[in-house]
Amino acid sequence: MEIREGAIARACAGRDKDGFFVVTKIIGNYAFIADGRRRKLEFPKRKSLKHLRFTNNVIDLNGITDKKLRNVLSVYSDTVTDMGRY
Repeated sequence: MEIREGAIARACAGRDKDGFFVVTKIIGNYAFIADGRRRKLEFPKRKSLKHLRFTNNVIDLNGITDKKLRNVLSVYSDTVTDMGRY
């Protein structure tokens, strides 16, 4: 799978472990991620690619706001809590 901007990923390490994020930019071995809540789109967090697990879904970042991003990512977090941890 090609990792690109707009990809939805789950953090598997760090204080944001098990949270879902969207990739806003990729530079080298790092991705800049945002969730619209703790990490806004204007100030994404730099995270190593090895600490992320990517889903097969990609969203369009054009015209997206933090509120819309939170709504999109809430679907993923609700699904995981219903299924349990994997």
